[in-house]
Amino acid sequence: MSQEITVTVRSSRGSAPRDAGATMRVGPDDVNGTIGGGALEWEAIRIARTMLADGTLQAERTFPLGPDLGQCCGGAVTLDFIADAPDIEPTEPPIWIWGAGHVGRAIAATLAPFEDLPITLIDTDARRFPAEMPQGVTSLIAADMPRAMAHAPADARHIILTYSHDIDLALCDAVLRQDFAECGLIGSATKWARFRKRLGQLGHADAQISRILCPIGDPRLGKHPQAIAVGVAARLLDKQMLQESADASPTGGL
Repeated sequence: MSQEITVTVRSSRGSAPRDAGATMRVGPDDVNGTIGGGALEWEAIRIARTMLADGTLQAERTFPLGPDLGQCCGGAVTLDFIADAPDIEPTEPPIWIWGAGHVGRAIAATLAPFEDLPITLIDTDARRFPAEMPQGVTSLIAADMPRAMAHAPADARHIILTYSHDIDLALCDAVLRQDFAECGLIGSATKWARFRKRLGQLGHADAQISRILCPIGDPRLGKHPQAIAVGVAARLLDKQMLQESADASPTGGL
């Protein structure tokens, strides 16, 4: 018997809650992900659980959102329902979060619902990780985190916020010695000034050191772990939306 149904937005016309490609997975007692839309989502969950109960493996439904579901969007959405579909391959560059403390956990949990973001949470000991990892987040135990940096993909986006300033510095040094897309470091202006000086002494040029962003997030939101996580997520998603705008432009630019 099927364990879950994957619901995917195949296409949308007019005003709709989510774009094509949005997914959620529906089990008998749980739901992961979202296709948005309130009434649309509840109806999709009902259909998926009916399929689980009667053994249906695949279905397709088109919903005019106004007439059928009483929503004010006014568009139409076509959904695919597939039993036990394989995991969706992420399409965005990976995010490596160095440190599974309060802030690292908050960032991982905030970003996890975005299906296209492959996230790895790294720390030195299994006991430092949350008892339940957010779906879509991979844990990596690395007794020597700076050495583990060499295993990160060249297009990875790094967020450094371990329990140790010495480890943070070593990770900054390690990331500057290889290819990476972006890197952010948690800390104050004083910490970053000290790190800049030390990284220079370790042989890194100012232009390369400046590729590391410190502090991460949006300082206006405050220092609570969740506030930092919201700021980090906003920066990542803003760049993603800018790239999507560029891709949609006839000239390929903004």
